[in-house]
Parts: sequence; structure tokens; C-alpha cells
Amino acid sequence: MTNAPETDARAAAPESAGLFGRLRARLARTQRALGGALGELVLGKRPLDASLIEDLEAALLSADVGVETTRLLIDDLTTRLSRRELTDARAVVETLRQDLLGIVQPCSRPLAIAGARPFVVMAVGVNGVGKTTTVAKLAQRLKRAGHSVLFAAADTFRAAAVEQLRAWGARLDIPVIAQQSGADAAAVAHDALNAAIARGTDVLIVDTAGRQHTHAGLMDELKKIKRVLGKLDAGAPHEVLLVLDAGTGQNALSQLEHFGAAVGVTGLALTKLDGTAKGGILIAIARKTGLPIRFIGVGEDMDDLQGFDAEEYVDALLPERQ
Repeated sequence: MTNAPETDARAAAPESAGLFGRLRARLARTQRALGGALGELVLGKRPLDASLIEDLEAALLSADVGVETTRLLIDDLTTRLSRRELTDARAVVETLRQDLLGIVQPCSRPLAIAGARPFVVMAVGVNGVGKTTTVAKLAQRLKRAGHSVLFAAADTFRAAAVEQLRAWGARLDIPVIAQQSGADAAAVAHDALNAAIARGTDVLIVDTAGRQHTHAGLMDELKKIKRVLGKLDAGAPHEVLLVLDAGTGQNALSQLEHFGAAVGVTGLALTKLDGTAKGGILIAIARKTGLPIRFIGVGEDMDDLQGFDAEEYVDALLPERQ
């Protein structure tokens, strides 16, 4: 394998000046759940008292930040209030902002296409999380960054899945390596990696079957795909990208645990953040796992898969800074 220059996959979709406002709009449901009490405080409608802290605690829990993380955040605010370190709304919001950043900032690590050619991304996740659509959006970002891309249709469990990836391939002008429905998924991955090597392709994206994380047989298939890729290239897959639906809330943590044990997840993409008030699950995941959050999905459009930026995410959740 030849070394390829390192590229930040986030650069594939240029972030415009209006992107933050768009992100805030798409996270509005979570922002309403999380920022209601803070918003009233900022507007001078709430005093700094125990009642406010209780409402903040309830808001954090309703946004699926999780019990342990919520307790950590509330304890810090309570301690600071008791010491009279927080005397106005701005101080409360800024303290919460810094505490949240302290949790999610270490996970703001973009996917770097580096060190191998082809660089192999294996996408995994349960049914219905938007995995194949996320794969397509990622491929578009990579193409915009100047990379050549190849798809492996390793979701042979459903005939419609292969056709869906073929349709994306035609739309994006990306070749697809596929076999008939019911074929050995690991064999598809093997053929695709051989093809990527022969063609000098920069990135191979292996789209696997959506499966429930408790289904042992299907999880074994994932392990086999990973083993087969590793036989052709000891470093492959170079990224095991777990796609999670933010709307599943705390169940996402269970999915992460099972997929991590099976195939060693190296990065995360959280989809459908625009359609849920449970966007705080990202904070819970960050604190519990510390795994890189590569991307967030905030809409249906192709450009709605964004590289995760911790500061933009936190600022989009909280009342606007004065």
C-alpha cells in the first residue's frame, strides 16, 4: 500500500458563514428542551435559586443527557451558586457552556483520510438509523475533497439495500461492487477491496447490513467482514464508523457497547438530530465513551451531514450569548 496525504474529511463540505444559524435551527427541539429555563433566566424572568436548578436538571434529563452527566453538571452549578461565584444569567450560561464543552470537546476529532490507499471505512449500525444515506453523504464530502471513492454493497441481507446503494452510486458517479441478494457479505467486501487496490482508489466505503445489536448471527457476519478485510490489508478497516439515530436516546449507548465489542468502533456519526428533542444523547455518549464523533446529521439534504464541531454544537443548544 502507498501512503496517501492526510485529508480532513470535514473539508469536503465547505462550511458557510450561515452554517451555525442553520445548525441552531436544526437543533431547535433539543434547544427548547434544554434551554427553556436558561432562556427565561437570560430574559430576566427567573431568579438564581434552587427552583431554577431543579428545572435545569429536569431539562437536561429530558434532552437525554443522562443521569450521571446531568448530576455532574448540576453539582457544579449548585456548588458555584453556593459560593456566590454565579451572580447573573450570563455567568450561569457560560459555566454550563464550559462544562459541556469540557465533555464534548475531546470527541471533536474529524475523520482523517491518511496513511493507507485505499483507506477503508466500514459503516455499521442497526436498522433504520440512516446508515446507507449517511454513507452516500460521506462519499459526496470525500469526492468534494478530491478523493476517489468506491462503494461495497455488503448489505446482502436485503435486495433493496443493494439497489439503494447502486442508485446512490449512479447519482454520485461512484462505482459500486455488488453481488446478488443473499451473497456472502464478506466476499463482497473482499472483492471490493481487491478492486479498490487494483484501481488505485483513495477510499473504499463498505456498507453493511443494518442489524439489531442483539442479533448474534448478524453480528458474527460483521466480525467476518472485518477479518476478511484485514487479510488483504492488515490495517483495514481503517475506520469502523457506527451510525446512531439520536432519536433512540439512551438505547444508543447499548448499541455502541455491542458494536464496539464486536468490531471495535473507531468513530461515530449521529443522525436525525433535527428530528428529536433528545440531542443531548451526544453529550452522554461523549462522557461515557470518549470516542471521536466524526459527523452529525441534521437534515435530509446531502449537505446536512456536518463534521462535528464541539463549540458550534454546544452554542446551538444554549441561549444566544449576549
